[in-house]
Amino acid sequence: MRFTPLFVFVLAVFLPAQSARSKDEASSELDTALDRMDRASANFRSLSADVRRVHHLAVINDDEIDSGTMLIKRSKPRDMRMLVDLTQPDRKTLSFQGRKVEIYYPKIQTVQEFDLGKNRELVDQFFLIGFGTSRKDLQASYNISALGTESIHGQTATRLELIPKSRDVAQHLKKFELWIGGGGYPVQQKFYLPSDETMLVTYSNVKINTNPPDSALKLQLPSNVKREYPQK
Repeated sequence: MRFTPLFVFVLAVFLPAQSARSKDEASSELDTALDRMDRASANFRSLSADVRRVHHLAVINDDEIDSGTMLIKRSKPRDMRMLVDLTQPDRKTLSFQGRKVEIYYPKIQTVQEFDLGKNRELVDQFFLIGFGTSRKDLQASYNISALGTESIHGQTATRLELIPKSRDVAQHLKKFELWIGGGGYPVQQKFYLPSDETMLVTYSNVKINTNPPDSALKLQLPSNVKREYPQK
């Protein structure tokens, strides 16, 4: 498209006022979304949801898609546990307990165990941001801006952009986006990785504070399962 001098002049006249108004609107949207998250965080104990994940591989311009269910439980402020059971297209189950992550592949009767060590914080950033996260914690770790509202599966959500302040986190995660619904929880997340890959995760059928037993967040393994330790 060719920009005529008249068109450029019109843009120069009108855009400053629109930009100022947009900043005010964005600031209001951000405050409202963070307030919702703060209220949700204060009461958060557990969550169950259906989950769909789209992993975009930039180098081959292709998507890997899987889906299943997720269960999260917080017994204490710093004690978050998670079980993700991906059932399509190939079943695998991931358990996150303390510093230990286990991934079970039922087709080959194998579970891989990883010790997170000091990288526990990175797992929190990738999987748990928005679930029981306070406004104070978010603002301490990220530069946050509001990108407007969108409809996700019929639910109006505020889209937030979060850029890590920590250089260590930024080495693994350039930025990510949260779509915060009216209840103060994410209905969608998008992660932007340094390799130009992205991960889009969408949540549905979300249920809050159902109080599942601790056993529901542990892997159910057969007695003859093979255990591997890839870090060793």
